Amino acid sequence: MTEIEGRHKFSTAVGACEIEWTESGICRFRLPDASRVHGKLNVGAVNTEGLPPLIAETVALVRQVLSGTRADLSKLRLDLSYATPFNRRVYECVLTIPFGKTMTYGEVAREVGEPGGAQAVGRAMADNKIPLIVPCHRVLAADGKMHGFSAPGGTASKRKLLEIEGAIEPEPPTLFDFVDAQNN
Repeated sequence: MTEIEGRHKFSTAVGACEIEWTESGICRFRLPDASRVHGKLNVGAVNTEGLPPLIAETVALVRQVLSGTRADLSKLRLDLSYATPFNRRVYECVLTIPFGKTMTYGEVAREVGEPGGAQAVGRAMADNKIPLIVPCHRVLAADGKMHGFSAPGGTASKRKLLEIEGAIEPEPPTLFDFVDAQNN
């Protein structure tokens, strides 16, 4: 991987995110722990002055997605130099999964020419340094369940991202959600 040129932290509807880039493109993205977020956060404007155009555009698109508005992140320029050739094929496939849709690990494996390679796809998803932008949250187990998510918050964050996109129904509120809302 080439040398990191910059890093930028910014607020979204689900908390603070951080993006890193090289001269080749976006190389790392960090999501907040969405399992700790209840409801929408009050998010004002974000200053993108002085950021490279690619990063300013990415910040705007990510904020759209995390507020529940459809946006296409698949055309952003990425630096995947850290990834193995297999992982790159997997990421390229996952980038084609539309907003609000999902695929299984097995379906991704078949798409990249590795039938029976669902576990290898799972390892590639765990190695993804650009979650949300390379939408690994859209890849589910064959039974439709969420097994593992390496971003902060684990499967709770994966579930929240899929709820935001409308791919799955939100879980019904619990007593603890009500108590948290009363305390805020």
